Amino acid sequence: MAFKVLLDELAMNRALTRIAHEILEANKGAKNIILVGIETRGVPLAQILADKIKMIENVEVPVEKINIAFYRDDLEKKYTQPLAGESSIHDINDKTVILVDDVIYTGRTVRAAMDALMDLGRPSYIKLATLIDRGHRELPIRADFIGKNIPTSKKEIVHVKIQSIDGESCVLLETK
Repeated sequence: MAFKVLLDELAMNRALTRIAHEILEANKGAKNIILVGIETRGVPLAQILADKIKMIENVEVPVEKINIAFYRDDLEKKYTQPLAGESSIHDINDKTVILVDDVIYTGRTVRAAMDALMDLGRPSYIKLATLIDRGHRELPIRADFIGKNIPTSKKEIVHVKIQSIDGESCVLLETK
C-alpha cells in the first residue's frame, strides 16, 4: 500500500477557513445555524468550523453530533455489529442545519444523516459541508461547501486524519 499526502495541516486549515467563510456568506451571517457533525470525524470538523466562525463573526454557533449507524442501508456490509452511539441534537426546528462530514463518496452516509435529522425535527434547510469530495455518487446528493474535490478510483481510499483523534491533521490517499 502506498500513501500520498493530499492535504497537509496548513492546507486543511485553509480549506476549513474557506468553508467557514462560504457558510457565513451563503447564510448572510451565523444566525439560526447549527453545525451537526456526522460521527466520527465530522464532529471535530464541525467544532473547527464553529471556532473559525466565532473568530470571523464573534458568534458562537452550536455544534451537535449525529450517529447514523442504525440509519445506514448498507449496515450488514459495513459492520458485523452496528456502532451504537448517541446523537446530541437538540432543537433543529426552523434552523439551518449544516451537516459536516470528512469525505463524501457514494452519498449513502449523508442520506442516512438526513433521515436521522428528519426523525428529530423539521429544519428550514439542510446543507452539507465536507472536507473532501471524491466523486462516485450513488445517490443524487451534492455538497454545498467543499474543501477540495479529489477525483479517485474506487480502489483508492481517502483517509482524513484529525489532531484530536489521530494525533495529526492531514488527508492521505491510499492506493492498493
